[in-house]
Amino acid sequence: MPQYFLTMPHDTADEPTMESMAEMDPAELEAIIAAVDELNTALTEAGAWVTAGGLHPPSTAITVDATGDAPVHHPGPFVEATQYVGGYWVIEAPDQQAALGWAERCSAAVQSRIEVRALQEAPQ
Repeated sequence: MPQYFLTMPHDTADEPTMESMAEMDPAELEAIIAAVDELNTALTEAGAWVTAGGLHPPSTAITVDATGDAPVHHPGPFVEATQYVGGYWVIEAPDQQAALGWAERCSAAVQSRIEVRALQEAPQ
């Protein structure tokens, strides 16, 4: 079954972290956590769940380049951008329309836009 990468953007200027989430209105944060738990349960029960996670902000990234004679580690993300991927789901869905339905539920749960992209399938 095709897999889809559902990503949640964050603004680079904000760089939300676990610490900044603690500064949110506790009732609002609790509602979002409950909505995400409900969504993840629904994904699991539907057999669509593959994995999900949150990412630390780009300021914590290290870009590795081993294309030359010696590997080089660069502090920071590989691209400067006004937004970045802050969290994701990888799901299985029979088609793009079904993946978009799950993305709608993700968007409602986290109160954020969600980008949907199909993962490439292995060559035959």
